[in-house]
Amino acid sequence: MNITQDKIDNLNSVLTVKINPDDYKERVEKAIKTQAKKAQLPGFRKGMVPASHIKKMYGKNILVDEINNILNDTLNNYITENKLEVLGQPLPKIDDSKEFNWDFTDEFEFIYELGLAPEFNLDFSSKDKITYYKVKVDEETLASRITNLRKSYGKMSNPDVSADEDVLYADLKQLSADGSVFEEGISNTASIRLDQVTDDKIKKSLVGLKKDDVVELDLQKAFDGNATIIAKLLNISEEDAQDLKSKFQVTVKNINRLEEGDLNQEFFDKLFGADVVKTEEEFRNKIREELESMMVQNADQKLQADMLKFGLDKVTMNLPDEFLKRWLKATNEKLSDEELAQGYDDFARNLRWTLIENRIIKDNKLEIKYDQVFETAKKRLDAQFRMYSPQPLSEEQLGQYTAQFLQDKENANRIFEEVKAQHVFDYLKSVITLDTKEIEYNKFLELK
Repeated sequence: MNITQDKIDNLNSVLTVKINPDDYKERVEKAIKTQAKKAQLPGFRKGMVPASHIKKMYGKNILVDEINNILNDTLNNYITENKLEVLGQPLPKIDDSKEFNWDFTDEFEFIYELGLAPEFNLDFSSKDKITYYKVKVDEETLASRITNLRKSYGKMSNPDVSADEDVLYADLKQLSADGSVFEEGISNTASIRLDQVTDDKIKKSLVGLKKDDVVELDLQKAFDGNATIIAKLLNISEEDAQDLKSKFQVTVKNINRLEEGDLNQEFFDKLFGADVVKTEEEFRNKIREELESMMVQNADQKLQADMLKFGLDKVTMNLPDEFLKRWLKATNEKLSDEELAQGYDDFARNLRWTLIENRIIKDNKLEIKYDQVFETAKKRLDAQFRMYSPQPLSEEQLGQYTAQFLQDKENANRIFEEVKAQHVFDYLKSVITLDTKEIEYNKFLELK
């Protein structure tokens, strides 16, 4: 067997693999004998089928399989032994002029294209500066959070006249083009949340309504085409909601208003436990602390995104783009040329960052341990369970769920990549100079 590499340029190579009968004869004969021992054919006892009979019936298929096995082993060994950092997988070059007889005496020649990872330098240092935002709670955000909490523990009332944050419990009936009720059309009784209405003019028309008032409503315009909201209101599918053009007659049956809970000791104790907070000032400070703690995560996410962009701009590298496009098409049969053209830049960007991450991990000997992956997965699962149940799982139960979760290869790979990204993020934070800047949350949201 002979394998040679022809380097086209720094990013592309061609491997030629030549296989002669001496390379595959012994493996094929062994595979035929193994098949003969397992075969169950009419007229023969199990394990007593002659190897020559198996060779005659299935020999070519076995030969093809063994040649493919030899090719895979040869390519993998060559890439490993020569320390080639390839992108994607070797891509076979189809030569229609070559035809094999598959008669156990053929000499085979296979040609593969390789896309090679680029050479690049990393020189992150303290000379590099990135802004790190320390997010402070502005009064508007604080007031909104307090209002939501007070409503969560408030009481429902039924006012005579609707206001802009009320809920209208109403009958909805589909209208014909002439404005009359479409007798066989869609009808439902549902709650219309006025705080979800995005059109100011329509919202204004829904304020000041009383029980039994009737109005005409354009749902698509009222909710800015939000199919999820419209489907829920009418009890139809989101697909049908998306295509819906009709207006609806709305008859108010009741008006619901959630009154804010009083800022008293009972309210404080429900939120934080007995006597943890005793005054309105302590309550406001506590909410501010909790919000700012949450905003640290927002600031870290912003920093991580900024570091990624900074790294991609700083590190210059080229990719074997044409090879990668052919490889993507070869491994994704349903991928159209249009989809490839639209999505390739994002694919290439992610690939470049992956190469940078891998180099940082390798050069700095950053070790990713299983217990780090396990603990990260456990935190993610714990957060999910808490969304559906206020009662947390025991450590033992959570550990069992985590172990089961990580048995799925896709889950394990996703969490591994998350831990790897965090290692790289922590490393860059320790190397690059962070220019800390305070900013209010409402201004932070305006940043891109």
